[in-house]
Amino acid sequence: MIITKSKPFTKEEIEKLKEQFDVYIKTVIDVKRNVCSAGSDRHFDSEKILLEDGSSQSNLWGGGIDIETKIIDGHSFINIRPKDKNTSNEIQDPKLRKTFKDLTRQSFKEIL
Repeated sequence: MIITKSKPFTKEEIEKLKEQFDVYIKTVIDVKRNVCSAGSDRHFDSEKILLEDGSSQSNLWGGGIDIETKIIDGHSFINIRPKDKNTSNEIQDPKLRKTFKDLTRQSFKEIL
């Protein structure tokens, strides 16, 4: 199940988001609009939802959260964008990576 919203996820929503991978939730965040789309099988599914909702490609970054360890990562194939100076699946810019992690913490504050 994919849920897309700008407010933090509730505990009930997080339980639904865990259905895909149990202890890991994939996320795509629009770092400009502060909108998180989570729970997809593949990041591009959430990316598509956000693009259709008016997000710009350059503001969308993918990663996820390990529910057991509480580790947030910024790894996704959608992050490979040389025109945005990101040549890896990891979010390379330290400031952008911090923003992504901060927004993830905000979206999942019920469990972090």
